[in-house]
Amino acid sequence: MGKLGGWEILIIVLVILLLFGGRKIPELMKGLGSGIKEFKDATKDDEAKKTESKSENPQ
Repeated sequence: MGKLGGWEILIIVLVILLLFGGRKIPELMKGLGSGIKEFKDATKDDEAKKTESKSENPQ
């Protein structure tokens, strides 16, 4: 089990289309995209807080 080839990706996409249908997929991708964006924003905020606290309290 290693890399996914073209045929494997095609089969996965077809199965997803069969399970969810063509109309539901854009909604799922929109939700996934907004979830990833929120995660990135939270990560950036956390990194900024760490950097800020290190600059205020150098040890």
